Amino acid sequence: MKQQKTWSARFSSLRAWCWSVHEKRSYNTLRYPMTNRILLLLYPIFIVCMAELNQDKYPSKLVLFISDHPTIMLFNILIAALIFLGALLLFRSGWFSMLLESILYMALSITELFKYNTNGNHLIMTDMKLARSLKSLTSFAYIKITPRLILYLSICVAFILAAYWFNPRFNARVKLSKRLVPGLACLIACVMVVTVPFVSKPVYALFQLDTKAADNTFILNEKFENNGFLAFFMQTGSENLSNKLEEPEEYQEDSSHLLDQYLAEEVPDLEFDSGVKPNVIEIMSESFADFRAFSDELEELGYTDLDQYYVGLDEAASEGYEGTLIVPTYASYTVRTEFELLFGLPVKSINDPNMPQRMLLERQQPTVPSYYKSWGYSTAYVHPFQSSFYSRKRIYGQFNFDTMIFEDDFTVPVNTYGEYIDDNVVYNQIEALIDATDEPLYVHATTMQNHQPYTDGDSEDEFVNYLSRLQHSSNGLADFLDRLAEVDEPTIVLFVGDHFPSLRGDDGIYSQLNITSENCSTLYEQRYILWSNYDLNTSLLPEEAVSTFYAPYLVMELIDAPRDSFIQSMMNEMETEPVYSTNYMPMQEKNDKLDTLTYDRILGDIISPSALDVLPDPSEETIESSASD
Repeated sequence: MKQQKTWSARFSSLRAWCWSVHEKRSYNTLRYPMTNRILLLLYPIFIVCMAELNQDKYPSKLVLFISDHPTIMLFNILIAALIFLGALLLFRSGWFSMLLESILYMALSITELFKYNTNGNHLIMTDMKLARSLKSLTSFAYIKITPRLILYLSICVAFILAAYWFNPRFNARVKLSKRLVPGLACLIACVMVVTVPFVSKPVYALFQLDTKAADNTFILNEKFENNGFLAFFMQTGSENLSNKLEEPEEYQEDSSHLLDQYLAEEVPDLEFDSGVKPNVIEIMSESFADFRAFSDELEELGYTDLDQYYVGLDEAASEGYEGTLIVPTYASYTVRTEFELLFGLPVKSINDPNMPQRMLLERQQPTVPSYYKSWGYSTAYVHPFQSSFYSRKRIYGQFNFDTMIFEDDFTVPVNTYGEYIDDNVVYNQIEALIDATDEPLYVHATTMQNHQPYTDGDSEDEFVNYLSRLQHSSNGLADFLDRLAEVDEPTIVLFVGDHFPSLRGDDGIYSQLNITSENCSTLYEQRYILWSNYDLNTSLLPEEAVSTFYAPYLVMELIDAPRDSFIQSMMNEMETEPVYSTNYMPMQEKNDKLDTLTYDRILGDIISPSALDVLPDPSEETIESSASD
């Protein structure tokens, strides 16, 4: 009983204290009207400065930005003021409105800080689509809570606590029904600045935002320097929305006639060389890049003898054919390169989305693996990571893979190297698939071993740690190919890296190499290897660089795979326009043929010939099976 009285007394004391605080805050609202007006007026300026300061790190840099770009800072403050006013009208409470906006601004600011420090790419609105994969992303990110970050967050908390104590409020006599419309109007106005070109273009021009087309990561980075974080985030959001792919007018009017003019009229009658259907192994190696392209510059920075890290790759190249592919991405967005390999189509033709697989319609897809399946192959996809990341399991389930293996599905012993599953485990799994499959096998493997972060390792230099992982992967590839050489089944291997690695932002190796939008093209050039355990005529393969989406057709050419008019059209186009890439050639004109064929297969009616014309429709099989049951 005594204990019960004690708890009751404590609760009563707490309630009395809360009531006294409430009374004091209500008193402060009336007692300090000038202080409250100042808090309300200063808040938009305060939160903008704190969000930008979190990126600039030093107040002096923020002051320089404001002096150089006063109109952009004014734009940021007006947007923040509109958001704040909208929240204030809706909720009346000054401190609560500040809390909501502070959470929004500082959460975005901190995300931008961590993202750029991790891979040198700035945060854009389309990155929000990855929120569902937050757990995976945190394993990649270089997250470091610094004293400076804690200080800036503490200042924000102190401002909100001050507002809580002095309790500025909107006039209590104005009912919600009268506040609702103007409050929503303020918020809608902010949304319209981003989403409606008719509004955004004159507004951005008025406040002198940098609106030049951002054709690659380095142009984006320069735009960030000009606009600062908040204006950059909004302007690139507008840019991405206005870049939405629309159905070509000619396709809408008469798609069949339009496609006819782009499809090859003459198609050779091929049925594999001497009837041999080789295993086709496609290895897209995560972040595998040959930094010897920068040997001279790296040597000046103290990085010597780079050849030691690529011994295995050079051995593979000496036994096969090597060339250069132009990949559609740098440092991140692996699925761009994966899309081009699995569809044989350019991401440039669908306006370079960061996640092209999210654009696909819910239907069976006319993919490269579907061609192999129609030719009597068993098809498999191997990726040693979470099946939910990029929604791969759900989306790729429509790509005509017979088998899909993710991190929990391996049938061989699993071990890690660094943070992720060892590339050698992937190679062992491919061998197991070859042994277990009676039909010829097509495999696409996207590895994971060399993914960031590179903070773990024997060195404090993340670039050295990266090179060590690369060496392990390179040697593993050579060993894998040595084993395949002993396999009695004809086998061909395509090996290519998806992109140069994600390395730190301001102090990373790319900054040390002084790479800018003017000299970044090398970062989109990836060395590829075509290897086989039997004689192949590689004399027809192109000596010049070609875009990654042509790689599947290089393999088909080598093995004399059957062709339809679509495949032949793509092979013909490889000769006339070998590179079609926004990042690599920012000023390149649109290619109507490639754009139309891509639209038809991704968002159109798939009028162009594809393997889907001969493969059974799984949905129809399901219906028939249900009916028979």
